[in-house]
Parts: sequence; C-alpha cells; structure tokens
Amino acid sequence: MASPAGPFSAISDPAVAFDARHNVWLISSLGIRSNGTNQVVTSRSANGVTWSNPVATSTTGNPDKNWIACDTTSSSPFYGNCYTEWDNTADGNRIKMQTSSNGGQTWGPARNTGDNATGLGGQPLVRSNGTVLVPMDNANQSQIRSFRSVDGGASWRATVLVSSVSRHTVAGGLRTSPLPSAEMDAAGTAYVVWQDCRFRSGCATNDIVLAKSTSETAWGPVTRVPTDATSSTVDHFIPGIGVDRSTSGSAARVGLTYYYYPTAACTSSSCRLNVGFISSTNGGASWGTATNVAGPMPLNWLANTSQGRMVGDYISTSVAAGGNAWPTIAVANTPTGSTFNEAMYVPTGGLAISGGTRRATSRGVVTGPTAAAKRAPAVIRH
Repeated sequence: MASPAGPFSAISDPAVAFDARHNVWLISSLGIRSNGTNQVVTSRSANGVTWSNPVATSTTGNPDKNWIACDTTSSSPFYGNCYTEWDNTADGNRIKMQTSSNGGQTWGPARNTGDNATGLGGQPLVRSNGTVLVPMDNANQSQIRSFRSVDGGASWRATVLVSSVSRHTVAGGLRTSPLPSAEMDAAGTAYVVWQDCRFRSGCATNDIVLAKSTSETAWGPVTRVPTDATSSTVDHFIPGIGVDRSTSGSAARVGLTYYYYPTAACTSSSCRLNVGFISSTNGGASWGTATNVAGPMPLNWLANTSQGRMVGDYISTSVAAGGNAWPTIAVANTPTGSTFNEAMYVPTGGLAISGGTRRATSRGVVTGPTAAAKRAPAVIRH
C-alpha cells in the first residue's frame, strides 16, 4: 500500500519508452479512480530502478488504452520529443495525442487527428526523420488505420486505411480483440500485426497477420504469419511484435509473440491457452519454426472479469540489437484454493531470433514445411 495513499484505486495499461536526449525512462500508465474515471500519468526514472511520483499527462476526458514512444534519433529535428496516445471514452473514444519535449516533466495539449478519428489501441512509432506514425483500431474494431505528424506533434494528419479486419470470436469467453501491435525498423519501415481470420475457410480461426509501410501514408498487402498450416485447428490471438532497431529491410530481425489455442472449437472447460513465439531474419518474408513459450493453461486458472477471462488486452515484444527477443507475458499456474497464481513473466535469457523457409504470402498459402509447428517449451521467470 502506498503511504500516503495516492488518488487512484488501481493502475493499468503500462507502456515504457526511453528518452535518449534527456536520459530518462518513462512509463505511461492509466490511473483508475474508484469512481470509474481514469487519468493518464507518466512516471520518470534516470536508472530504471527508482521512480518519480507520476506526472499528470491527461487533464481532461476519461482516457483509456494509452501508449508512449520517444524520438531517439539525434539527427531528427524533434529529437527528445515523446508522444503519448490515448482515447477519450467520454467522447466516443476520440483519439488523442500529447507531446512532451522535456523528458516527460510536462505535457502539451491533447490533440485530435486531422479527421477527428475515434478508435483505440494506437501505438506511436517514430521514424529517424522525426515523422510519427500511429497505427490504431477504429472505434468498432472493423479496420486498422494509421495517422501521422510531420511537425513534432504540433498537429496530426487524417487517418488512412491500413486494412479491414476479419474477426473470429475466440472461444471459451476469453477476452481478446484485434488490437494492433506495431514496431519500426532502422530504415523507417513500420510493421503492424493483429489477429484476423481472412485466410481461414469460413473464418473458423484467427491467424496473426502483418502489414508494412515504407511511405507513411500507404500500406502494403496483408500477409499471414505462417505459424502452422491453414488447415490446422489452431486459433492465434493477442500478438506482440518486436523489431531489432539496428536492422532494416530484407535483413530486419523480427520477433512475434502471441497466445493460441491448439483447438479453436473448444469450450470454457476444454480450452487450453498457450503462448507461442515465431521469428524472422528477413523482415517477415519468411519465418522460422513456431515454438511454445508457456502453457497449456486451463481458463479457470485465469482471473475473471466482467468481460471474460483475461491475460491482458495486449502484449509487447522487444528485440535487442543483434540479440534475443524479450516478450513480457501473463502466465497462470495452478491456483491455491481460491487464490489465483497469475503473474507477468519474461523468458530467461530471451528468445532466439531465427529465420526459416516458411513463407508468408497474401493469399493464405504457405510454401515450404506444412506440418504443425513444433511446440518446444522455453524457461520463463517472473
């Protein structure tokens, strides 16, 4: 318990960024009050160990689903700017963007997109030229869209279409949605992934799909990440993508973590939840073999909510320069009586990035090996 008590009953939706210009780590969080109102706050640290009291970021509306990123390129005209995205549930999920130029100590006004877009789940990405690109869901989660700023967050352009979304409802009452996960490579290529069933007959299961952009305003075709054959029964959801920011283009090293059911047509008592990982060494043109990271977990091991069992609405994966991938994932173990044993874990030593011959295509056809992906366990720790 905090002493003295703070103004919030809970904290949720954390996202972490590093501001290289001001040498400070920033954690953007959603402070939740007992009366049901929220506020975006930012905690600051020079060493990642000791942290300041949170700085109020949003001052109006009722925010949800925040995310933060900083401009870390010294040659950028906006080097040291940090950008926080959130949506205002009090205004139909209106997308808001705020900018700080002093290491998160103060934040500018909450600005709308050029078309006053509504939506959720936006994740800012900063190119080396200072342009900020923000992939997001629209408000009813039927489309992935994106918008940008070319003036350091002083204004934001209208949203453009990335792709429509084809949704398969995940079985067992598990809370999931096609929220995007996004990353940028060294050359400024943006990667965005989400759960989607377009490549499956009858939309019977979800794959993780990928779209990329090199132009800031136009996006390439949607491709299927070939974790297994399109004839498999596996349902994939809640992805988190990471890209080695020291690599780019056909040499970009990509890590992708996701949850999955081995059998999509399961029930709340028979569904078994797992965490998988797959990687690419050529920007997603081909992928290695998918591996199991955690699970299987019966759903009654997971904390229940008013909207179903839950492991979080999103995850994130980071890839070290020339090194391994580091996802942070919710894993449940056997409860003790009525006490849940569910916590956040990181794989010990990280997960190795490797390539392969499993080709990603925009037609839902996988060339190369078509057997179900190998599911080898990894060691995880708190």
